Amino acid sequence: MMRKHFTAAFKAKVVQELLKEEKTFAQIAAEYEVHPTQLKNWRTVALEGLPGLFEKQENTVALQAAHEQQLSELYAEIGKLTTQVNWLKKKLLL
Repeated sequence: MMRKHFTAAFKAKVVQELLKEEKTFAQIAAEYEVHPTQLKNWRTVALEGLPGLFEKQENTVALQAAHEQQLSELYAEIGKLTTQVNWLKKKLLL
């Protein structure tokens, strides 16, 4: 028997339904054809991940600054190596 693969969007939709608490786990499991244990696992993952959603905004700025720094260093290295290659080509032709 093949395993079912669910998209992240589907999982999010089902977890949202769970968090509304308008239906029981069994009702939602039957409606979406997912085992109740799997629903509990998805809910746990979602609830554990919620704090990270708010932290990412703060981390994004720091990551962006680090990326810009690394990018400028790499461009400087490219310029230096290009100059060296051109100098070596000129010396070989003489």
